[in-house]
Amino acid sequence: MTGTTTHGNDLLDQAFTRAAGAARVAGNRIRLLQDGPQNYPAWLDAIGNARESVAFENFIFCEDETGRQFAAALMERARAGVKVRLVYDWLGCRGRASRKFWRALQQAGCDVRVFNPPHAAHPVGWLQRDHRKLLSVDGRVGFISGLCIGRDWAGDAKSGREPWRDTGVQIEGPALADIEAAFEQVWAVAGVSLPAALAGAEPPGPALPPTGTSPAVGDVALRVVATRPGTYSVLRLDQLIAAAARRTLWLTDAYFAGIPPFVEALRAAARDGVDVRLLVPGSSDITLLRPLSQAGYRPLLEAGVRVFQWQGPMLHAKTAVADGLWARVGSSNLNLASWVGNNELDVLVEDQRFAADMQDMFEADLARATELVLRHERRRLGVVAQDLRSQLKRRRDDWLSDTHTSHAGQAAAAALRLSRTVGAALTERRVLATTDARLVGMVGLVALLLGVGSMLWPQLAAVPIALLLLWGALILFAKALALRRERRRRGLPTTHVQRDSRKVERRPQP
Repeated sequence: MTGTTTHGNDLLDQAFTRAAGAARVAGNRIRLLQDGPQNYPAWLDAIGNARESVAFENFIFCEDETGRQFAAALMERARAGVKVRLVYDWLGCRGRASRKFWRALQQAGCDVRVFNPPHAAHPVGWLQRDHRKLLSVDGRVGFISGLCIGRDWAGDAKSGREPWRDTGVQIEGPALADIEAAFEQVWAVAGVSLPAALAGAEPPGPALPPTGTSPAVGDVALRVVATRPGTYSVLRLDQLIAAAARRTLWLTDAYFAGIPPFVEALRAAARDGVDVRLLVPGSSDITLLRPLSQAGYRPLLEAGVRVFQWQGPMLHAKTAVADGLWARVGSSNLNLASWVGNNELDVLVEDQRFAADMQDMFEADLARATELVLRHERRRLGVVAQDLRSQLKRRRDDWLSDTHTSHAGQAAAAALRLSRTVGAALTERRVLATTDARLVGMVGLVALLLGVGSMLWPQLAAVPIALLLLWGALILFAKALALRRERRRRGLPTTHVQRDSRKVERRPQP
């Protein structure tokens, strides 16, 4: 029996390694950090104690009091001779930090790179974003989380403004090598430093020499899951955990928009007796995403998955805990943008003590949440508390005045769910829920207005289409010319496939 159990554990470990694309690393120490008031002081303390290197990567870096505090800490270390490197996402930081802000960091000695700025030759390249949240100091201590840099996560105790609900971890030990490798991968993709992005080309600077392997400092085993666009690593991992869970599977997600394979994995687990729970925001900083997420709750509820809406400030965490053994914390949301389109970074921890802390945190969050149920007499999605809608509306009105604008990745996920709902209405491939009525009607109205407008004023439709076609044609011709120049530079023949002019002897048919 023992041999069989050991073999089963080995197979599961191998499955996790292949699904996540990340090996299990033992000998680490990990600390769970909740919200900005716990994460930010730990980050700033690590930066302040840096002696050799700081690697900082984040989707959003705001030029507010919180961002300036981090910028000051980074610049102080750079002036002290520490190698400070920073990667920020162009779209995530657009409108949140000025060029002057980034130049000040560069002038202080920080090496700053911007990820995926717009390029005319890649009109849809903006869909690939660097959504990671990573900090590594001296190859000694690292942080992985869902937190960006800004006042939303810091909160304001004096004014009674609560920080956004988010989760991160602090890691020490051999796994730091994987965290630094994840940073190096994005650093290389970012390619050029900030001056090159602002004013002309510049070759990439040399990579920071590896700091070596950190010694074992604890007994926690974990995997650093660094995903890139098109790899599906976290999606495979999430589906595998849903299939492997036997007792509990508790998920927290900020921008849930599950695709059918993942939704079916959750439904199958719930039907098999697993206690599956999903905690989602009661109000979102992306207004469009909330009704799209709600449209996907019904199939979960019908299978026995319990769905809870958070009633505090914006819920931005992305976590999972299963069977009191596995736990995931990081930047990946449960939607196609994170699973397929972004660079993401998560940590999968295999430790009972850490999983117990995650379970306690989840249960504490449920104390501020309201459970959603199905009203079976009408088969409609209802809320237990009758006045919840008015409460959420008041909270949303308070929050939206100071929340940041939509994220490209989440907008793409919202568009995906919208297209699936409309496709279902047109093809009758699945039964629509009553909660889809508003979405289907809204899209129908927009289509009607566009159709009538195109009939009355055809140029309104023709001009944008013509411009897009001309733009695409110019891009294709430019790439064709570049390929021809490269072929000539290498001295390659103009045609690789040549027709053999010799006659082929025909054999008589039997």
